[in-house]
Amino acid sequence: MSSEGFKETEIGLIPEGWKLKAFSDIVDIIGGGTPKTTMEEYWEGEIPWLSVVDFNNEFRTVNETEKSITEMGLNNSSTKILKKGELIISARGTVGAIAQLGRDMAFNQSCYGLRAMKTMTDNDFIYYLLKYSLNILKQTTHGSTFDTITKNTFDLLKVPLPPMKEQIKIASILSVLDDKIELNHRMNQTLEAIGQAIFRHWFVHFEFPNSEGQPYRSSGGEMVDSELGEIPKGWEVGKLKDVGKIVCGKTPPKSKQEYFGGEVPFIKIPDMHGQTFVVKTEDSLTQEGKKFQQNKTLPRNSVCISCIATVGLVCIIPQDSQTNQQINSIIPQHEFFTLYLYYKMSSMKDFIEILASGGSATLNLNTKNFSNIDIIIPSDEVLKKYYKNVKLLFDQILNNQIQNETLSQLRNSLLPKLMSGKIRVNIPEEASVN
Repeated sequence: MSSEGFKETEIGLIPEGWKLKAFSDIVDIIGGGTPKTTMEEYWEGEIPWLSVVDFNNEFRTVNETEKSITEMGLNNSSTKILKKGELIISARGTVGAIAQLGRDMAFNQSCYGLRAMKTMTDNDFIYYLLKYSLNILKQTTHGSTFDTITKNTFDLLKVPLPPMKEQIKIASILSVLDDKIELNHRMNQTLEAIGQAIFRHWFVHFEFPNSEGQPYRSSGGEMVDSELGEIPKGWEVGKLKDVGKIVCGKTPPKSKQEYFGGEVPFIKIPDMHGQTFVVKTEDSLTQEGKKFQQNKTLPRNSVCISCIATVGLVCIIPQDSQTNQQINSIIPQHEFFTLYLYYKMSSMKDFIEILASGGSATLNLNTKNFSNIDIIIPSDEVLKKYYKNVKLLFDQILNNQIQNETLSQLRNSLLPKLMSGKIRVNIPEEASVN
């Protein structure tokens, strides 16, 4: 980058006309708190109460919280209200998770609330400025055991600040991408909920359409006893190993560098969180690494279930992949088993956790016990109808996930260029007044 039109600062070159500011000079920093947990009247009220678990993800906006408090809890603690559009950042343990509030919320003491000083900046711009400055922010943390952000951290963080109109334009460009990502995510939640509702109607209440198109059970469809309760006549109870090949993953030798960094997705539990399809993995294998343990390769439409430590996460594989040893997978006998198994295994999360505990604090469901889980096996005819009914939903979910990955890459590429001034935005000149 040419230095023409730029000036040297302690953080490097920034455009002429931009200012260098301490972050604490452009935002109000607000501490949070927790109402007494022993006071029942402080909890389960109408006020959302944020902790890092609510926003430690890739999404810009946080709209829901696991916990809520009452007005009494708010008034009798150090927690405060942040307004819609203001920012939250985690300050302890998991440092640097950032989100913008989609509604008014209170928050705990492990976070800071941030409010842009309106004469100098804008909340939308501050969100992206924080994302841009995150690595520097983390290097400025304090604490011998756990990283911690203090108010002093924000004094030490120096940031580039464009003129207000340029700030607003930069934020609007990046917001378009984030808004589309969040729209796709909400759409996927709706589509998956529709698929799940159909699953429960067909395979829990047994109201799949009979040969006349009427709900089976309520139309007098014959039910028979089984070890898992009443099931429709013609269905069976079997083991997971009866519906597909069970594969426990494995990690190739880390000493073989030539096995890693290729085009073959290598799935680990963090790749599964919040995902229907695993479209992105942190690690990958080369073709050589894949061949080293060819029998661990999973074809598309296999179903992965996490079985060690964090158990019960369920995902579908959209392309040939391998997993590590913390994941057991099912390669279905037939493709039309896939979506039934996805929802069936998702519905068994609590059971899988119990099975994995074995009286131990560390959850671990071995492949043998996993393979022998009892499962209702519907007729092929019903499974084919269900697959046909929900496949279009899942095709759209996959398309949305792939699009979101592309949009995220574009946003992440633009962010440092826009925030450093390497790419400048056009600010329309105000019309002159005659």
